[in-house]
Amino acid sequence: MRFLVVGAGALGGYFGGRLLEAGRDVTFLLRPRRAAQLAKTGLVVQSPFGNLQLPAPKHVLADGIDGPYDVVVVGSKAYDLDSTMDSFAPAVGPDTVILPLLNGMKHIDRLAERFGSERVLGGLCMISATLDDEGRVLHLNDMHGLSYGERSGGRSARVDAIAAQFAGAKFDATASENIMQDMWEKWVFIASAAGLTSLMRASIGDIVAAGGQDVALSIFDECCAIATHNGFAPRAAAVQRGRAIMTTAGSPMTASMYKDMVRGAAVEADHIVGDLLGRAAPSNLPVPSVLRTAYVHLKAYEAQRARTAA
Repeated sequence: MRFLVVGAGALGGYFGGRLLEAGRDVTFLLRPRRAAQLAKTGLVVQSPFGNLQLPAPKHVLADGIDGPYDVVVVGSKAYDLDSTMDSFAPAVGPDTVILPLLNGMKHIDRLAERFGSERVLGGLCMISATLDDEGRVLHLNDMHGLSYGERSGGRSARVDAIAAQFAGAKFDATASENIMQDMWEKWVFIASAAGLTSLMRASIGDIVAAGGQDVALSIFDECCAIATHNGFAPRAAAVQRGRAIMTTAGSPMTASMYKDMVRGAAVEADHIVGDLLGRAAPSNLPVPSVLRTAYVHLKAYEAQRARTAA
C-alpha cells in the first residue's frame, strides 16, 4: 500500500516517520523549502516514545507526482486546505482513499466536494507536536493516537487494509466504527479550549485561579449543545473528561490556537470556532454567548494581523 503524506510538519512528520520506521511505503509531498531542509538534516523526530532520524525520506514535489496513491494523509492547517488540495490532486485516482487529520468538520465537506464523498474517510489524531527552528519534529506529550474510519460507520475492506499497514507502527492506531462521533467530541473540546484560552489570553490554570470555572464550563456546555443539536451528543465519558480538563486548578494547558496568536501567526478561527457557531440552534439570548464572544475576539485578531501585514 502506497501512502502519500502531505507535508512533513508536526503531524505528517511524526506519523509518516513512524510508518517509515515500520517499513511502510511512504512518500512525503513537500514544498521546495521543506524538501531542501530535509535534504540537509533528514527527518528528525524527538519523542518520549523514542527518537527517530531518517536521513533521506522519499519525497516528491507537487509537479512530480506521477500517478495515484492508495492513501493520501492530510494534516495541513485549514487555511491552507485549498492550496493543499491543489497540490495532491494528481495523486488521487479512482481507488484512492483520503485520510484527513484536521479538526472540525468543514474540511470534510470541502474534500468531499473536490474529490467525491466516497474517497474521504473520517480521521483525527491525539498528539501535541511542533516543529522547532531547525525543522525537527518535537513530540511534546505522552499521546500519539490516530483514529480513522468510514464516515457512515462500521468497518470496510479498505479500513481493514489500512489497519494492517498501521499495525506495528509506533503510534496508537484505532480503526473506529463511529469516527464521526469521535470527531465531534474532539471538536467540542478543541473549540472550547481554543475559544477560552484565546479569549482570556491565559492558561486553564490561570483562568481557574481567577474564578473563571463558570466561564470555562459555559463555553464547553455550549459546544456540547451544538454537537447535540447536530445529532452527535457527546458521550458521558467525553463530557466528564472535558469538564474536568477545562476546570483543572494549576493546569498550564493552552490551546494551540492561543499559542499561534501569541506568536502572531494565522489561526483557524472560522474552521474551529466559526463553523461550530454556524451549526448552532437559533438563539434569542439577549447577550452574546462566550463562544460567540471568543469568535469575535479571534476575528478581531485576524483583522489586526492583516492590517499589520499590509
